[in-house]
Amino acid sequence: MYAMYGTWLVLLILSQTHGQCMCQNRSTNFRPNIVMVMSDAFDGRLTFDPGSRVVQLPYLNYLRELGTVFLNAYTNSPICCPSRAAMWSGRFVHLTESWNNYKCLDPNATTWMDLLQQNGYNTLSVGKLDYTSGSHSVSNRVEAWTRDVPFLLRQEGRPVTDLVGDASTTRVMTKDWRTTDIATQWIRHKAAPLSQPFALYLGLNLPHPYVTDSLGPNAGGSTFRTSPYWLEKARSLQAIPEVMPELISVPKWLPLSDMHPVDYYSTFTKNCSGNFTEQEVRKIRAFYYAMCAETDAMLGQVISALRDTGLLDTTVLLFTSDHGDLAMEHRQFYKMSMFEGSSHIPLLTMGPGVKSGLQLSQPVSLVDIYPTVLEMAGLAVPGGTSGHSLLPLLSQSAARPARTRPDWVLSEYHGCNANASTYMLREGRWKYITYADGLSVPPQLFDLTVDKEELHNVASKFPDVCRHLDKLLRSTVDYPQVSKAVRLYNKQQFAAWRKSLGDNYTQVIANLRWHLDWQEDVDNNEKAIDEWLMISGFSSEKLKLSVF
Repeated sequence: MYAMYGTWLVLLILSQTHGQCMCQNRSTNFRPNIVMVMSDAFDGRLTFDPGSRVVQLPYLNYLRELGTVFLNAYTNSPICCPSRAAMWSGRFVHLTESWNNYKCLDPNATTWMDLLQQNGYNTLSVGKLDYTSGSHSVSNRVEAWTRDVPFLLRQEGRPVTDLVGDASTTRVMTKDWRTTDIATQWIRHKAAPLSQPFALYLGLNLPHPYVTDSLGPNAGGSTFRTSPYWLEKARSLQAIPEVMPELISVPKWLPLSDMHPVDYYSTFTKNCSGNFTEQEVRKIRAFYYAMCAETDAMLGQVISALRDTGLLDTTVLLFTSDHGDLAMEHRQFYKMSMFEGSSHIPLLTMGPGVKSGLQLSQPVSLVDIYPTVLEMAGLAVPGGTSGHSLLPLLSQSAARPARTRPDWVLSEYHGCNANASTYMLREGRWKYITYADGLSVPPQLFDLTVDKEELHNVASKFPDVCRHLDKLLRSTVDYPQVSKAVRLYNKQQFAAWRKSLGDNYTQVIANLRWHLDWQEDVDNNEKAIDEWLMISGFSSEKLKLSVF
């Protein structure tokens, strides 16, 4: 297994033969096997040029050469649980009310995997799922509920790196490797003998940063951890900044005083407003790329299992992620942002009927996976879905779609580390970002053809473009009303949580992830929360649950 990069040469030799059978005409009753590998926090820009030159990702390159890569694939919400809720349900975040990592789909919600199982597929889901309500830390949900409170508290640990093992250490993220082993053993021993088609979902944690253990039990994930083995895969001469610093780019940052107010809030609460040396930034980015390389190797193990069992030609394989990671772009790490590093995801697929070597520029998003998978399986797509099947783009023989595919994608965010509900519309060269009610917070507009780093907000220069995109956005979602519903939900949930703690409330809230900053001004922080709850007549005793 550890010769996986040597296996890449074998796969290249086989690619021409495999590619010849990719677009064969299949009988109408043929139903392919479906395998999805979903990573966490993988920057989609690394899956095509020029980003693919930064780090060696041989199995994603293999997938790109034998299949199709979407150059403009986006998350529907740049955070774990809501984005996965969109993928599994095929519906936009505001339709399922997946407001944060704590509030997502009901446990009994019907997913596309459920529909496949109900219609004859043998199914298995292993690894990270994370699309139902009730998970993630108390800190995470409280930070989301209180984002409108007028205080500014650091909620994350400062991003750091951690080098472990030696040049032979390949299994750094052991939890992901264990679930990958389960998936590949299932392919070899359970799926291969099956007479009916199968569907497999493998959810990975990488390249999401690790929890910073030194910060205690409430700590978030701010540690970028890898080994010398994987650092060698980053194109930086072992990616050690002291050796070859110029090969890892240092992103440009706006001065803190010039940041958009929501971006400044994100930078501060992510503990990134302090000083960072160029060496620190390069090192964080190098470690992140190395973590992506380890993720790629897990995908390679799945490909090898399908190839060895003779299933590769009858299986549609998809690779994607819930969101990306800023990796110190815009003076931030993590996600929770509409900037490209956070919102641009990988989406690649190969298999029977899928065109080889195709790079598609049409904007797509995670909600498109739901109707695509069902159509691949020959199943009817239920009404009320937000997504559109990708098959007309992927296959020469696909039927004409019943609905016209829009030329834009929507992403929205309502969770922690951003102090306003955020809505992004990507259409053509433009990325339009608006907030809250569309009036109280200034919008952002970026021309991605000339400003790939998203450092120049041109909203004031192109008011007609903003009006057009805002009208288009409002035709899909009444975002001021959604923002209002989220604010009401946040107050209701916080008030109920505070009441449930009774006399323990003061101690509990003081010891969440923001505890260092909280202790500096306890009285004013508590007062700010009390005043926030009372705005517009709300009272922690009178708030009643409502249905949006």
